[in-house]
Amino acid sequence: MSVRPPHAVERLRAELKSASTRPFKARGARLQRCPGCLLAAHACVCSWRPQLDSQVGFCLIMHPLEPLKPTNTGRLIADCITDTHAFVWSRTSVDPALLELLKDPQWQAYVVFPAEYAQAGQPVVDTIKPDGGKRPLLIIFDATWTQARKMFRKSPWLDGLPILSLQTEQLSRYRLRRSTREEHLCTVEVATACLGLAGEAAGANLLNDYFDVFTDAYLASRGNCAATAELPSRQRLAEHLGVSAQISDGPQALAAQSPDCGAGPDK
Repeated sequence: MSVRPPHAVERLRAELKSASTRPFKARGARLQRCPGCLLAAHACVCSWRPQLDSQVGFCLIMHPLEPLKPTNTGRLIADCITDTHAFVWSRTSVDPALLELLKDPQWQAYVVFPAEYAQAGQPVVDTIKPDGGKRPLLIIFDATWTQARKMFRKSPWLDGLPILSLQTEQLSRYRLRRSTREEHLCTVEVATACLGLAGEAAGANLLNDYFDVFTDAYLASRGNCAATAELPSRQRLAEHLGVSAQISDGPQALAAQSPDCGAGPDK
């Protein structure tokens, strides 16, 4: 069996851990986690990753803590879409590899952000229509909303790129961290909206289903209970992947009626 090479977010996570002078302590640090999906071993979702054949590329500009967080959803995009790039944001410098990516003639880059934050003269669009056969490269800030606004404002090297402003009434289904605004989508929800806008509805639906399975498994992981075998999104992913939707009742898979199961979101 071939070993899957690490994707962009996994490489970034490894680099940050290697450079850190002290270990990152996520909530539930004592939990024995799968090194791939960062969930508890009994709730692992690595085998549920759909591989999407997409013309869309994603570029994640990540707050330095995001690649380390088990609740991060940007890595779900990289799990499923090969052309996902990831860079750590810095106020004082920009990764030369990121600047080279933005100059690559195969891509037409868009910054996915609300139109009201566009700089003076910066073009704003609400459709994805690359010119000259180029593929769309969608730049997403992977951070809390407060952090993302600061990162956008202090990234002048993005000023010349068009803003892609999503026009969606979708409310966030993200349950793993608190947010003050339901209309603030998490990173993977932004990606699914972009895929739909690019005419890739089937891929958007599969990524949404993977997000649902991840969220359910994360809550089960945190609550010491079993993931939900009858989850509709799990059933659809199982059909797509050609596997059984059933979850094994191994010694670590605890009863779903655990009183801690489904506890409130992490901060």
